[in-house]
Amino acid sequence: MKTIIKLLLTILISGSVCAQEFKGVATYKTLTKLDLKLDEEDGGGIKTSSGSFKVSSEIQEQLMEQLKKGTQQTYKLSFDKQQSVYKKEEKLAAPAPNSSGFSMSVSFSGAGGDLLYKNIKEDRYTSSRESFSKLFLVQDELEKHDWKLENETKNIGEYICYKATKTFTRTERVSSFSSFSVNEKKDDDKKEKKEPETKEVEVTVTAWYTPQIPVSTGPGIYHGLPGLILEVNDGRTTTICSKIEINPEDGFEIKEPKKGKKISQKEYDEIVRKKTEEQMEEFKSRGRNGEAVQFIRIGG
Repeated sequence: MKTIIKLLLTILISGSVCAQEFKGVATYKTLTKLDLKLDEEDGGGIKTSSGSFKVSSEIQEQLMEQLKKGTQQTYKLSFDKQQSVYKKEEKLAAPAPNSSGFSMSVSFSGAGGDLLYKNIKEDRYTSSRESFSKLFLVQDELEKHDWKLENETKNIGEYICYKATKTFTRTERVSSFSSFSVNEKKDDDKKEKKEPETKEVEVTVTAWYTPQIPVSTGPGIYHGLPGLILEVNDGRTTTICSKIEINPEDGFEIKEPKKGKKISQKEYDEIVRKKTEEQMEEFKSRGRNGEAVQFIRIGG
């Protein structure tokens, strides 16, 4: 009861901020956990929950370095009271050496795309995504989050944050880390193709929001709470705010992306599914022609 009263008082105090025109920029760090480890018992290799595959120690080092970089990302959320833009900070990666004719592709998929514009007032979003050498403009309605306000608080930096949770069921592959080796015999073409195994997983999302910044938005796809979301965890990825600037002196303008092929989220998901299958078949074909290839897709 004390926490609820404290929350109401914080919202009332924040009302003076609501009456003012203000903008802000929040920096977020993300960390994604992978079910992945080195398989030392079987002569060296990579081990996942769906099995293991052998690679040289040099390739292991390259792979683990790419995975480490891919699971740790930095984003900036530019926001006002009605809209926001969530954008990934790009970093130039050093080219990976190609040793012994080995070719490796690591694909990370995440919600929101490279740039996510959200309009809370109009209940819609636009996501700019560059996939398969094409630029897409995914436009759809904002997801409805059925948040439950919990009776817990904690401090993130100088801000008092309140806990909210939501639980839902999603369909996932048996492993979030999908891989295959394509050094296969041609006879394998005769094998019956199997659909990837899936399972229903109950997911609890935990968010921490602060009414001291009275905007109903947050990182990625998350929004709909009485304050800016500073931290969110979905059991696999943790996103936490590391810096906030309110009304920065430089100023900025929130712009909705306009370039790209306009499609719905459902249409985009279907394109990704088909193109990923085609890409996997292409890598298999290259492997049968004598080239050592490893294709890895994480998430999605």
